[in-house]
Amino acid sequence: MCRSRMYKIVFLLVLFLAPGIFLAACGQKVPPEGNSGKDSPGKGEIILATTTSTQDSGLLDVLIPIFEQKTGYKVKTIAVGTGQALAMGEKGNADVMLVHAPEAEMELVKKGAVINRRLVMHNDFVIVGPAEDPAGIKNAKDAAEAFKLIAEKEALFISRGDNSGTHKKELAIWKKAGIENPSGKWYQSTGQGMGATLDVASEKSGYTLTDRATYLTKKDKLHLVILKEKDSSLLNVYHVMQANPDYVKQYNPSTAGMINVEGAKAFMEFMVAPETQKVIGGFGKDKFGQPLFIPDAGKNEAGILE
Repeated sequence: MCRSRMYKIVFLLVLFLAPGIFLAACGQKVPPEGNSGKDSPGKGEIILATTTSTQDSGLLDVLIPIFEQKTGYKVKTIAVGTGQALAMGEKGNADVMLVHAPEAEMELVKKGAVINRRLVMHNDFVIVGPAEDPAGIKNAKDAAEAFKLIAEKEALFISRGDNSGTHKKELAIWKKAGIENPSGKWYQSTGQGMGATLDVASEKSGYTLTDRATYLTKKDKLHLVILKEKDSSLLNVYHVMQANPDYVKQYNPSTAGMINVEGAKAFMEFMVAPETQKVIGGFGKDKFGQPLFIPDAGKNEAGILE
C-alpha cells in the first residue's frame, strides 16, 4: 500500500472515531450503535419506582429479568416508600410506579400526574409481635382494637414512619382506633423500609404492621409471630401506573423529555399479562406453601375490597 493512501485511511479513521473518543474522555456516556438511550424502543432504560415490599419479598428478582429478556429494556429499580415512589412519578423522576396506597394513588390520577393505572395483585397486612404478646392483641376482634390495646398498655410499637403505603395503612388503623397521632416512648419510628423495620421490631421485641410477603420472606430470622390477620381492613392492593409526560411538561419541564413513555407502557402491559400473572400467582408456593401475592389483573377491584 502506498504511503499516501495509508495516511488517507488513518485520517478518515480519526475523523470517524474522534467524537466518541472526545465524549468518553469528557465522562459522557456514548450509547452503543442502534441505542440512543431512552428513545430507542426495546433498548432503553426505564426507571421503576416501587415499594420496598416488592423488592424485599424477592418478587422483582423474578419478574424483572423476564421483562428485560422479553423486551430488551433495562430496568433501574428504586425501592422506597410508596409516598416517595409516587412523588418521583409526579416529578418525572420515574417512568413507571408499582405501589400500594390506593387513596394516595387516586389523588395523582385526579391531578392527571399519572395515567393508565391498572390493578396488578394483592396480599394482606398482618400485625406481628413477640410470642408472649404483652398487649394481649391476639384475641382482639380486629386490627383497630389490637392497636388500641397496644396504646393502652403502652407496649412497644415500631412504625416505618416513612410515608409508605404500609405507613399510610398503619395511620388509618390508628385513626380507626380513635388515636390520631400516636406518640410516646412506646411508639418509635425507623424511617426505613419494611425489612429493616421488621429487624428493629424483632431486636426490641416490639409490635409492627407488615405486609405478609416481607414477613414470610424474613420469618426464619425474626423473633416475631403473626398475632392479628385476615381482617378486611388489612387488605393490601398493588397497582401499576405511568408518569404522565404532559403533566410533567407543565409542572417540571426539566424532566419531561426524559420520561420513557414506551418503556413504561411496556412494563405496565407486562405486569398485567396472563403469563406474568401466572408467575405472580405461583411466587412463594414452593417455599412457604402459599403464594405471597394473589394476581388480580382484569378483576373487578370492588369485589376484592369487599
